[in-house]
Amino acid sequence: MSPPKQSRSDSSGPSPADALHPQHASYPDITRSNALFERARGLIPAGTQTLAKGPGQWVRGVSPKYLVRGRGARVWDADGNEFIDLVMGVGPISLGYAYPAVDRAIAEQLAEGITFSLMHPLEVEVAELVREVVPGAEMVRFSKTGADVTSAAVRLARAFTGRRKVLCCGYHGWHDWYIAVTDRSAGIPSEARDLTFTFQYNDLSSVEEALDGDTACVILEPTVFEAPAPGFLEGLAALCRERGALLIFDEMWTGFRLALGGAQERFGVKADLACFSKAVANGMPLSILTGRRDVMRLCEKDVFFFTTFGGEALSLAAAKATIEEIRDRAVPERLAEQGKKLKDGYNGLARALDMPYTACSGPECRSIVTFSGPEPLLLKSLVQQEMLARGVLWGGFHTMCFSHTDEDVARVLEAYGEVLPILRDAARRGDVAARLRGEPVEPVFRKTHNFHVKPRPVG
Repeated sequence: MSPPKQSRSDSSGPSPADALHPQHASYPDITRSNALFERARGLIPAGTQTLAKGPGQWVRGVSPKYLVRGRGARVWDADGNEFIDLVMGVGPISLGYAYPAVDRAIAEQLAEGITFSLMHPLEVEVAELVREVVPGAEMVRFSKTGADVTSAAVRLARAFTGRRKVLCCGYHGWHDWYIAVTDRSAGIPSEARDLTFTFQYNDLSSVEEALDGDTACVILEPTVFEAPAPGFLEGLAALCRERGALLIFDEMWTGFRLALGGAQERFGVKADLACFSKAVANGMPLSILTGRRDVMRLCEKDVFFFTTFGGEALSLAAAKATIEEIRDRAVPERLAEQGKKLKDGYNGLARALDMPYTACSGPECRSIVTFSGPEPLLLKSLVQQEMLARGVLWGGFHTMCFSHTDEDVARVLEAYGEVLPILRDAARRGDVAARLRGEPVEPVFRKTHNFHVKPRPVG
């Protein structure tokens, strides 16, 4: 893999930070990326369709803005720079870019048609496959995005229980019931904001205190980067049964990655409803709502959750091929194996360099690199900048796919071996900001509403 080309696209001359970097660091030329983004300004709000892909999450002046091609675990940007990808489309690429079995299934279906005037047999075939591999999937409904199915699950819970309030923990999409707890809640009526509350992960007592007679459901990501404490998920399930609320697992990240059957399989705890997307179709847009038959059957008449593109055949063909590959080739085990090398390798380097302010944690299939101290985003930004200069598309996560080779893992670890000493030196000298060649990454949410508080009493 050739390193990215040297960039001078964001300045008319040498950067004052150039002298602070090793001579072999080769920052990517992003001339075409910048030109495309200039065309997007004033036309596309925030310049992006997906916040995590937008320029606010990447060091401006160094980071490419547009990718045009991918193969395996490698991607190429609009300027022709090649990178090992550790982002994987923000989750959907579970097998790898241009994965032959999936692309073949898509091509074969494309030759027959995409969307039809009546139902397609793949709706039945994929639903049966999901039922086979996902615990508790007594019925199945398809849609397109994660927010679709988490919101449908909440509506079902309210309809089934006759209650209004929601307790949540994690990120669940852009719809009113959830995004009301963030600072991006403009346009949401106060009545909606007053019905959603959050709780601390692994704190069963906070849920027990908050879960009252008007709570329809508890929805959470069953694990993100912190493992569930012994008895936590089991306790949630028991508490919901006792109090008459539904338990909903948001398995956007855990589904088909943590295990074939997701967190329910991995931890042996069944939710009443479970929601999936991302990894299930290797990049094609598909989301899945599954769960108890008595709850899901409300979708037949009482709860309206239908969409024109729910039965779109290309995505279903991709999902069928993806699930079969994940099942037949033990993909979750491979993700964990390769991800463990990166997590352990990073932590070993940080310990050897005496850098207690950074560590890698979380499940091996998707771990996170974190930084502590007064300005953690500056530390993250410097690492991102220097990893990009070494041909690694790095956003702070190790999102693994089946196509990450031993060579890819070794190259990433080699890059860390060069970058962490730069970070250590900058932290010791106190000149991290001066070494950045552009604006640092930004936080997504700055404050929240109704966060970690007890809901008001009913009435």
